[in-house]
Amino acid sequence: MFGFKMIAGATALALTAGAVAAETVTVAYFLEWPTANQVAQVNETYQDRMGVDVEWRAFGNGNEMTQAMASGAVDIAFSQGLVPFVVAVSNGLPLELVGVAVSYAEADNCVVHQDAGITQDNAAEALVGQTIATPIGNVTHYKLLRMLDHLGVNTDDVNFVQMNGADAAVALARGDVAIGCAFGGALQRMLEFGAPLMTAAEQEAIGIRVFDVISVTSDFAAEHPELLQTFMDVTDEANMAYSADPGAYVETIAGAAGMDLAATENMLGMFSFPSSADQASEAWLGGTVQTFMKEVADFFVEQGQLDVSLEDYGATVNAAFVN
Repeated sequence: MFGFKMIAGATALALTAGAVAAETVTVAYFLEWPTANQVAQVNETYQDRMGVDVEWRAFGNGNEMTQAMASGAVDIAFSQGLVPFVVAVSNGLPLELVGVAVSYAEADNCVVHQDAGITQDNAAEALVGQTIATPIGNVTHYKLLRMLDHLGVNTDDVNFVQMNGADAAVALARGDVAIGCAFGGALQRMLEFGAPLMTAAEQEAIGIRVFDVISVTSDFAAEHPELLQTFMDVTDEANMAYSADPGAYVETIAGAAGMDLAATENMLGMFSFPSSADQASEAWLGGTVQTFMKEVADFFVEQGQLDVSLEDYGATVNAAFVN
């Protein structure tokens, strides 16, 4: 089975010194992934408040973000999946989790093609020899493996194909795969051709949590704490403004995400954006996130996807910027 070891090998390199010039900050983000802070992105509030040029660079998955940070091309990864972050720090990359970008469940899932005949009851037998398209090494992949484990599926009997969400949606629509996994707009398109293997509520019932993080290179956090604090403050202000009046900002967010208005409204209805104060609490960076990271890493070691997990993930979380 395709695992994280190939990904780790591609990214297990030293971060370049002086990860950012004071004149420009590069932020990784996803298209077709609408978030409240995109209002500040469009209005150039980040640039104005930080006093530097802010370059927003779109990526296809969280592991690509990791690789860009490892090469020194990106300073901040906004809405990076927790799993790619866990994989990166487990393999020794000097990155720090400094905040929670978005909490979600229904907006990331795996869809069974309507003609595949696969159900939760027969998945252990029906998936033998079948093909599943999924991004590898991200939250989507983690959820998939947890669901298959819960349903008693032997992953050695399944063909896993690495595909980013847009390609997986096409493959599912054509019937090339039995199951396609994706997040955001690609997931919405998949639902036209099938139904989720497990609902968000069913996933939560077996302990699957889904949230994306704000991660940075350790160099950037150490060398430019004022810039990072301002970035976090602007993000929190945008989140609170959206929460107070969502309708006032949806059109702007849709344009930034590259989505139509209806799809954006649908997805935002599945999202929550924790405040900075909430993130500092025990429920998030005050302890729960670190514990969950250890659970995720240990699960992947057990699955043979990761060589080793850290004894403790506390040192990889920097809560100073949400306090």
